[in-house]
Amino acid sequence: MNQKSQLGREGEDFACEYLVDKGFKIIDRNCRKPWGELDIVAISPDKTLVFAEVKTMSGFNDGGLKPEDQMSRSKIERFRRVAQLYAGSNEKLIDENKGWRLDLISLTKIGKDFILKHYEQIV
Repeated sequence: MNQKSQLGREGEDFACEYLVDKGFKIIDRNCRKPWGELDIVAISPDKTLVFAEVKTMSGFNDGGLKPEDQMSRSKIERFRRVAQLYAGSNEKLIDENKGWRLDLISLTKIGKDFILKHYEQIV
């Protein structure tokens, strides 16, 4: 596993721990389908089905980019389509009053610590 993959894996693990600490139930991780991949699928404490995209960067990157800067319009649209297909195939996970949403978890790793930002319902 290369350094970038390792950082991504650590970030996703940290994001899952964060969500569980906040009362989320993790349903699926790294769900790969022919049409795309979902980093984390979870049920929020209020029973909303949540698809979380995790973006992780080292705090010592060039150019001052933040992890959330990696989410272009096309990436958000692809994320939405993949989540929509997953939701359509797993309707039993959707609370009819809450529905589903797309979240972004941005992580910056500095040393052994992470700085986390959780953006709810990005579209």
